[in-house]
Parts: sequence; structure tokens; C-alpha cells
Amino acid sequence: MKLERIRDLIQEDIGRRGLATDPAANLLTETAGDFAAACRSIAEEAQPAVAIVTGFFIPHAQLGETDGPAGALFLARALVALGIQVALVTDEFCVRALEAGLQACHLNKAVPLITLPSPSQANAGNYWSEFVEQPGLQRGNTIWTDQREQQTASHPFLRQGPFSHLIALERSGPNYDNRCLTMRGLNITQHMSPAHLLFEAAARENITTIGIGDGGNEIGMGKISREIIAKNIPRGNLVACRVPTDYLIVAGISNWGAYGLAAGVRLLRGQTNAGELFHPEKEKQLLEIMVECGPLVDGVSGQRTATVDGIDFDRYGEKLRQLAAV
Repeated sequence: MKLERIRDLIQEDIGRRGLATDPAANLLTETAGDFAAACRSIAEEAQPAVAIVTGFFIPHAQLGETDGPAGALFLARALVALGIQVALVTDEFCVRALEAGLQACHLNKAVPLITLPSPSQANAGNYWSEFVEQPGLQRGNTIWTDQREQQTASHPFLRQGPFSHLIALERSGPNYDNRCLTMRGLNITQHMSPAHLLFEAAARENITTIGIGDGGNEIGMGKISREIIAKNIPRGNLVACRVPTDYLIVAGISNWGAYGLAAGVRLLRGQTNAGELFHPEKEKQLLEIMVECGPLVDGVSGQRTATVDGIDFDRYGEKLRQLAAV
């Protein structure tokens, strides 16, 4: 089955994270059917509207990382081409990178870019209502900025009802001690807006949630037991995120998970001509723009390079060719 082939491609543990250290019970066996279900949930939705939350703070660089924003931009390119409404949601430290990426793809007028409140400004009690119920909107789906009137006028997406899907893409979430940690166990809670509150509220609002991650510490990984993550991921008992999503896509690199989700939705919608979308050179060009304008850094090296998780781009980008072949 082609969806299974796509899933297997994106789950290559290229960084040796430990996704399947225990052959019998691991992150892949626990989520075997989630990839196909996530693809179908979007492809079969009558009027899908998708909000993608991304952004992961790298403390040794004091910047956001390349894994997440690049995949979010890719999903926007893929889904908008299918007539699916998309909004991108992130922290201040990733806004400029995504702005530059959307402009380079000529999507800045079609895809709203929403800035989350800083951790110090976030009001946990009102976090969800401030996201979906704004003055002048019946039930919008943005956190207001100083340009809120301009945003509402230029983006019809914001004037319509609540979105159908909320996706967390390489988005750090609280562990069982309510701290957001890197895979190395470093505490970044004070740098991350508490976006997990959106996913907890979405579960109550009957909005489909999807998590995409590669390390056990991202929103969505709460669907897998802490014990399973601890058995497979180094420091897993410490870093495991407690927040679940309806569907969880575990990937070797989170951006690969986004590429796979885009490929699966396109396949189910009957779009089999990959065209420019699954083109490594184009993806590298966009990544270079985002790294320069963000700036963003490689999450492993902490360097401002057009690489992801310490993987050479040629090796990283080859996954796009493999997906296009499917």
C-alpha cells in the first residue's frame, strides 16, 4: 500500500534517535496506523482548514531550529494547492523565517502567519478563547496582533469558523513535570509559548489534532506511554511529552513527517504529479532563505546552515525524491 510505503520512508531513524530500540514495543509499533489515519482525516474532510503550530527553541544558539518551520512551509505549499485553507502559528523567534518563506512562495496573502504570545504574556485561563474567539469574528482562529484589522481583511480564512485540524510540527511540549525539555534535557519552558494548551482545548472542542515529532519530547508524544518512550529514547523518562494528539506521526526527522503527510493527502486526493513540490533543490533554496532571514539554526549543530538535525542536505533532501517516486 502506498501510504505504508510513504510512512516507512519517513520513519528511517537517520539520526539514531532510538525510535525502535526495542523491536517489540517502540514509537513505531505504537503508532503503526496513525500516519494513514492522519492523511485520511484531512483528505476526506469536506472543508478542511488546518492550523500548523511549529517552532522549537535551541538554547545553545538562542534561536529557532530548521526542523519544523521548513516542514510547515512545505505543508502550506502542498495543502493550499489542493484548495485547503492553512494558517501557520509560531513563536516570535520563528516569525521572520516563516514570513520570508511565505513571501518566497508567494503565499503571504493566502496563508496567515500567527504569532503566539510570549510565555510571560500568555494567560493559561484564556489561551484558547484568545485564539479562536476574537472581537469582530464569529469564531476566528488567530491571536490578534497590532495589524489585526489588516489581517482579517486580507485573509478570509480568519473570518470563517474554527479550523478542522490542529497540527503540532516539531513543537516542544511539557513533560510529566510540566517542563519543556530538549532531547538533551535542557529546560526551554521559559522560551516556549504554552501552545500545548491549544491541543488540550482542541480535544474538548472535537477538533482533530495531529502531532509530528522525532524525539519523544514533542506535542503528540503523550499518545505513547512514558514507559515505551523511556525504553527506546535516551533520557526518554525525563523528556517524554505528556500531551497526546488524535494521531501521531513519528518520523526520523520531523520535517520528513510533514513531507510524508503532504504526500499522503495529495495521493488520497488524486494528485500524483509531484512537480516542483518534491524537488530537493527548491526545498534547499527555501531553507537557505529561512535560515538567512530568521535566522534559524540546525538543531544539532546550532549553526546557521541550511541543514536539518545535523544531516547533510543531499542526504536529507533525497527523501523528497523517494516520496515523489511513490
